[in-house]
Amino acid sequence: MAILDRHAILEKSPTLLFVTSLFVVTIGGIVEIAPLFWLENTIEKVSGVRPYTPLELKGRDIYMREGCYTCHSQMIRPLRDEVERYGPYSLAAESMYDHPFLWGSKRTGPDLARVGGRYSDAWQVDHLKDPQSVVPESIMPKYAFLADVEITPELMEEQLKTHRFVGVPYTDEQIENAAADFKAQADPDADTDGFLERYPNAVVSNFDGEPELTEMDAMVAYLQVLGTMVDFSTFIPDESR
Repeated sequence: MAILDRHAILEKSPTLLFVTSLFVVTIGGIVEIAPLFWLENTIEKVSGVRPYTPLELKGRDIYMREGCYTCHSQMIRPLRDEVERYGPYSLAAESMYDHPFLWGSKRTGPDLARVGGRYSDAWQVDHLKDPQSVVPESIMPKYAFLADVEITPELMEEQLKTHRFVGVPYTDEQIENAAADFKAQADPDADTDGFLERYPNAVVSNFDGEPELTEMDAMVAYLQVLGTMVDFSTFIPDESR
């Protein structure tokens, strides 16, 4: 009864309740936040994760512009059914260069965290142009217009600089070659040695099969990189963290 009486006093006094609540929240906040000041990084470093190429970054911008993240998530949870359907669960490191992140919160369509390399460029193009032609039950709208919109590397150098400002480790060399790399990734006949040195394991392809560089090229380039940076056949989680 004594405990109930003291609790009643606390509930009946707005000032005392506020002060007590503030004290509890402050202690909890300190316990949660203070340790972070002694950690060099809260994200486990994973081999293979790199910044997006200029063309992939352009494709990501188009993906956001068209609102693809409202129907497709990019986060596989560590649950058996999700891993069996989509592949290895998502790692924080895979999103460390995403500004903003595109984890999503709804799956009207399937999760895309591991879609890279799962289908050919031609399939991706056909699917974007007319989703029902390859997935009859799909309710996804058509994005055929992407193949009609030509793109240039204008402002890509400035965009990479902006991303570097918020923490993406683009080098001076990557920024200086942004325009050339933008074009080289979609041209299998281009000299891509320097490009592949700057962006290891990047896919070089005429993504939409047409001579012009279009938004379709950029979108497919972005889709084809999702989930491909980490080699999960050799990845061993750091259980000490």
